[in-house]
Amino acid sequence: MKSMFMFGPNVIPDSQIFYQSLHCFGLVNLKPIIPGHVLVVSKRLVPRLNELRPEEAADLMISARNISSVIEKYYKGTSVTFALQDGPDAGQTVPHVHMHIIPRRTEDYENNDDIYSDLNKFEYRKQGVDHEERKPRSELAMKLEADQLRVLFGK
Repeated sequence: MKSMFMFGPNVIPDSQIFYQSLHCFGLVNLKPIIPGHVLVVSKRLVPRLNELRPEEAADLMISARNISSVIEKYYKGTSVTFALQDGPDAGQTVPHVHMHIIPRRTEDYENNDDIYSDLNKFEYRKQGVDHEERKPRSELAMKLEADQLRVLFGK
């Protein structure tokens, strides 16, 4: 029997999940800012960080740490940006606690903080394009990336 993963109102196919813990899962990004941009999401659907139970919040951070160490190495990064947009006024477009994990390299952005502007342009939509430069990836492309990452996590 397949598991059902939700990301806000969106049903996420198993094929896009590459990591699971007790309270979280890692999924590939529909519109990554740069290669390796993934998400860690709480399994329980709550919109705000302060609504997570302590053990869920702890697991989110432990999962982010575990995922980032693998992602950084696999995508040949030298650093990692973690971003958690907690509420709509913070740029959260999907009302579900999630953290962006983005491998970084020297000079991947001319101005290092421009990455946050790019994050604010993100919207998770199956249909349509909200930011012209970042078109949604195909389900096949997302599956292939998740398959590669799953191997790195021994799954």
